[in-house]
Amino acid sequence: MKIGLDVMGGDFAPGATVAGAILARKELSPSDQIVLFGDKEIILSELARLEADPADFSIVHTSEVIGMGEHPTHAIIRKPDSSISIGFKYLKHKKIDTFASAGSSGAMLVGAIYSVNNIQGVIRPCTSAVLPQENSGLSLLLDVGTNPDAKPDVMYQFGLLGSIMAKNVYKINIPRVALLNIGHEEGKGNLLSQATFQLMKESKDFNFIGNIESRDLFRNKADVIVCDGFTGNIVLKNIEGMFRIMMKRGLIDDYFSRFNYENYGGTPILGINSTVVVGHGISNDKAIKNMLILARDVNQAKLSQKIKLALARMPAVVRD
Repeated sequence: MKIGLDVMGGDFAPGATVAGAILARKELSPSDQIVLFGDKEIILSELARLEADPADFSIVHTSEVIGMGEHPTHAIIRKPDSSISIGFKYLKHKKIDTFASAGSSGAMLVGAIYSVNNIQGVIRPCTSAVLPQENSGLSLLLDVGTNPDAKPDVMYQFGLLGSIMAKNVYKINIPRVALLNIGHEEGKGNLLSQATFQLMKESKDFNFIGNIESRDLFRNKADVIVCDGFTGNIVLKNIEGMFRIMMKRGLIDDYFSRFNYENYGGTPILGINSTVVVGHGISNDKAIKNMLILARDVNQAKLSQKIKLALARMPAVVRD
């Protein structure tokens, strides 16, 4: 498997990205290859500083970098030799099997849609976050920012995408899918939540168990928790903020240490025709390593192919 990495993406690039690639190289199979996209001189300099052998990696030289603050679509068009643009070019032409970056999430989403495209029938690709559960398990929350405005059919698809990921990547046999709401009762919530509930309660595509309230997010009530990207991003940032406060005050135990983003590395963009993983902008070397491991695991699970098969069986009302 050829795993592509945007070396220039992230707040601590290229130091953290190259160091993370070195850590990942030690855990991956000898048959797996890490392809580094970025300024070749900088990459070689970092490898030398860290006393790593350049022969352990493939290096693709790029001369441009897409910054975090740039408009994603404009940047992809105006910087064709950026590490993200060239990475997606390689992915499109199957010169690599996966592509990962801790750089601009907007540019990664735009690049994915324009290079490898949505899976036919996917209305909107989405991203997810892992929520550690009290019983030592985990749940997936989606969407977490890709789709701030969503419609009921899009939310229904989030349930399917999350269920497929939970089953195939995290090995949860029959994932319980819930809708994040302000109450457990069927009639609760805004118009979007109420309409989505009506679609989901008739679902034969996944195991819908009803509404879940935010106070139950970590109590093992569901394996997949669906919400619009606006709500999901607020929930995610709130969790991150509380984790930082607890660390600062020395309140971390074995359970709360599992909230550290470094442990998960990133999130795949669900609903596209390949494996693309987006990492946190503040990723350190451990997070980069885990991002690359996640890219391998998602690709090995053949997630895109399984989403295609599931969509082919879905009713037209939630497929088109």
